[in-house]
Amino acid sequence: MLLDGLSVIISGVGPGLGQELVRACLREGAKVALACRNQEYLETLSAELGVDAARLITVPTDITDPAQCTNLVNKTVEAFGGVDALLNSAYNPGPYVAFEDADLDEWQGPLDVNLLGTMRITQSALPALKASGNASIVNVNSMIFRKPLENQGAYVASKGALLGATKSLAVELGKYGIRANSVIMGWMWGDAVERSLQVAADASGTTLEAIKGEVAKNIPLGEIPDDADCANAVIFLASPMAKVITGASLDVNGGEFMP
Repeated sequence: MLLDGLSVIISGVGPGLGQELVRACLREGAKVALACRNQEYLETLSAELGVDAARLITVPTDITDPAQCTNLVNKTVEAFGGVDALLNSAYNPGPYVAFEDADLDEWQGPLDVNLLGTMRITQSALPALKASGNASIVNVNSMIFRKPLENQGAYVASKGALLGATKSLAVELGKYGIRANSVIMGWMWGDAVERSLQVAADASGTTLEAIKGEVAKNIPLGEIPDDADCANAVIFLASPMAKVITGASLDVNGGEFMP
């Protein structure tokens, strides 16, 4: 198992990629701390997974709050004895509005979560990661900054900044045996994307399969990557299999964008 015995924190656990990261970590032998703002969701997911507290804890956390970040790390260390990997999956998509009409104060939301929140939880986890001696940080990024879409400037900017920050972490933290990498996700098939495409299909008077086919035709592998398959890329970079990889950006998009 790739993460056998390792202690992992996952921020931004939600019904898409986040929960697939949890399932993958457990499958690969990790002890996992789940974090997001929604306590009810965490409790529901924990009950569904049916894993005892020796391997799974839930800690409601808003990563824009330094005190809550510190609490998450402390609870993880108390439960598992340390932190070996930090998987940052929390995100805020920001306002969907054209730049010329944008209230730039509203850009602060995505920046607070996608960039600064990720850095806050990372900073809080540093003492525990340093104690690990062979730790890993994996920041989940988005193809949106490689292929910007209209009306998503705040999200694009925050994710582009996150890429640069991750490279800086790799440079500064390597001396502590801490690796920092990015996984840049493209389309990911799951409930959220299915709902979004269904709305688009209904609005255009076509079918979900037709809309899905339009997306897939731009992907060389011919299909929208599944959430669970995308999670596996994160697990690889978090694992000792990637022990000499840091500062890297792994594009996971079925070949839609090749940097």
